[in-house]
Amino acid sequence: MKRMNSRPAAALCALLLLVLLCVPTLADSGPKAQLIVRVKHAPDEPYYLDLLEEGEYGGPSYGSGDSPYCGIDWNYPDERADALDPALLDALRAAVPAGWHACTAQGTNGVPMNGQLYAESADAAGNPLHVFSYMGVPERYRILMVTQSGQVFVSEPLERRVLQSSAAVDWTAKSVSVPPVWVGCGLQFLATLLPTLAVEGALAFLFGYRARKSWQTLLGVNLLTQGALALYLAVTVLRHGVTGWSMIFFLPAELVITAVECGLYCRLLTEQSRARAVVYGLCANVCSAAAGACLALPVWRWVVSIS
Repeated sequence: MKRMNSRPAAALCALLLLVLLCVPTLADSGPKAQLIVRVKHAPDEPYYLDLLEEGEYGGPSYGSGDSPYCGIDWNYPDERADALDPALLDALRAAVPAGWHACTAQGTNGVPMNGQLYAESADAAGNPLHVFSYMGVPERYRILMVTQSGQVFVSEPLERRVLQSSAAVDWTAKSVSVPPVWVGCGLQFLATLLPTLAVEGALAFLFGYRARKSWQTLLGVNLLTQGALALYLAVTVLRHGVTGWSMIFFLPAELVITAVECGLYCRLLTEQSRARAVVYGLCANVCSAAAGACLALPVWRWVVSIS
């Protein structure tokens, strides 16, 4: 049996350092609900866009004391709130239909939501993107748009059937389109697969796996495990939204994936010793989980922006 040289040991030390540095970030970096609203043929004048949730707004109900946990104070602190157009903001609130409330302009009745009344980014075609994220994103929602000249558009009620999804508003046609569930699941699969391949590929190089057969094995195993993870999440978390208990689904999945990959690598990665293959499998899974928590959101936004 071949003895492991210092290169995998150095990689393992770097991995442990990375985990220690990421601990504060990982404390609140689990998958969160997200809805990206793309506006096609956007108005030629300033406008605000918000998500509506069923029920009248009952005031802040999350947290305690004087901390702002929802509404404008949560999303636009200090000078950013002062820069909002008061007249346009009042017009948006006045346009909210009875029995609903504006999640950003007014606030949520439970866990807060991060919202963007005005677009802060655009897709590859230049269409404005409004990003709504965190656990307060409603599963049943409407989209409200109000322009500076007083034009109003309110969509029919829509359902968010996956954890992270998108919707497209055509301002000219005054319509909304939502991709089918399988598109959301497919994009979520890519959002986890791409960071995994990048991180585990870099580690494979450090562990001395250079042969084409080894790389084909790594690609095949990751396609298998990430595909199984996407399917598992589709029937647990993705289709049913997210709660504070959602992470209970991810821990056993990651443990199973780690065990499966270590077993497969031990049998299929023959370029190096079996011991090195197992150590690589452990390091690759821990490192890709940490990196995935940090990179999933920007990767997701990029995929959505070009879809």
